[in-house]
Amino acid sequence: MSLVISCEKDSVKVIDNEQTNDALKEAYQQVTNQKEQPASAEVIKNNTKKVYVHYMPWFYNPEQDGYWGQHWTMTNKNPNVIDVNGKREIASHYYPLIGPYSSNDDDLQEYHLLLMKLSGIDGVIFDWYSSRDVNDYNALKKSTESFIKEIEEVGLEFAIMYEDKTAQYSTEQSETNSSIDNVVLDLQYIQNTYFTSDNYIKINDSELLFLFGPNFITDPLEWDNIIPQLDTTPYFMSLWEASNRLGQYAGGEYSWVDSNHMTTLSNYYQYSIENNIQTVGGAYPGFNDFYYEGGWRTNTDDDWDIVHNGTQVLNETLNLNASSPVEFIQLITWNDFGEGTMIEPTDEFGFSYLEEIQSYTGVDYTYDDLQLPYRLYLLRKEHKNDQRLQTILDRVYQFIFMLDLDHAKILLSTLEKKYNI
Repeated sequence: MSLVISCEKDSVKVIDNEQTNDALKEAYQQVTNQKEQPASAEVIKNNTKKVYVHYMPWFYNPEQDGYWGQHWTMTNKNPNVIDVNGKREIASHYYPLIGPYSSNDDDLQEYHLLLMKLSGIDGVIFDWYSSRDVNDYNALKKSTESFIKEIEEVGLEFAIMYEDKTAQYSTEQSETNSSIDNVVLDLQYIQNTYFTSDNYIKINDSELLFLFGPNFITDPLEWDNIIPQLDTTPYFMSLWEASNRLGQYAGGEYSWVDSNHMTTLSNYYQYSIENNIQTVGGAYPGFNDFYYEGGWRTNTDDDWDIVHNGTQVLNETLNLNASSPVEFIQLITWNDFGEGTMIEPTDEFGFSYLEEIQSYTGVDYTYDDLQLPYRLYLLRKEHKNDQRLQTILDRVYQFIFMLDLDHAKILLSTLEKKYNI
């Protein structure tokens, strides 16, 4: 016999193995007979303010990529070393609930994106460096692009945050182009590759483009030479107190994380009001980088932290946004484990940050609902070579992004019972 959770609230019914097999067969056929992916459902939120999350697509592991990426290792950590609790040695004070992963992993992408959706997060802001094969920029570009199909399936939005300083690095490595030419090439690539998606974030019918800075191209006259070489003018959001560097192309600014924490945030929001600057608010769970311990910093002179105190820091930064005239919120960050600003589920904090975001966004979903993408991910990995099961799990994935959570729970419970998970 197998236990299956029914669609009726708080009820459990018992079905036999034949019925279980019929249910799994039906799910399998539903996927194999589909001519196109079903449409995602829109999340209903009591808080109408948009919430986006800053995302690092820079993680790599041997199973997916053939190597451990530097953001798991820095200079002195070896994830192949596993402790008595089964944890790998990684360059972070915190440990992802699913262990160190690859950004290129389809299973990882659906897990992260479904968690975001059930938390009331509206979209992703990708940390993006360059279109050229310099340092690890090309790998980061490819990782970002690997997300777009599933972002569109799940029904989230996305935007790019470009760091103009990478144009300087490219030029310093003896490229033939000038720094200005490199910025133009990067922005043209962003325009032709990302702006074409129906899910790209827009403000006033213009594509939203974040700049981490600008910190290199800081003369407005240089932007006057760059922007006319694009087909359309993006809506630029610069780092706090940097919009003047863009001249006529300044759109607005966004806040970030600072050692003085709430004092800096409060002062900046007041500054933005006094100067009539359209502002993106920032919310984060804390800050505790691993750069000295990981060998990326040689001393502790520049060390500082913002103690997480459970969900306290996230709560106070969210609440400050609620009382400030910000256009929307950027969560900083989904997964910067090197700086300890991650809100994705970890061993240390569990799902608590996402539960707080659920409360802020006003969705009806709960901790139990957040477990669904996690349970799906575990089944994906536990039976990665079972293609029939993977097809059935595709149906679970669809049920979740369609927000048909009752059927997702039924199918997951049936599979977990059948496979003794």
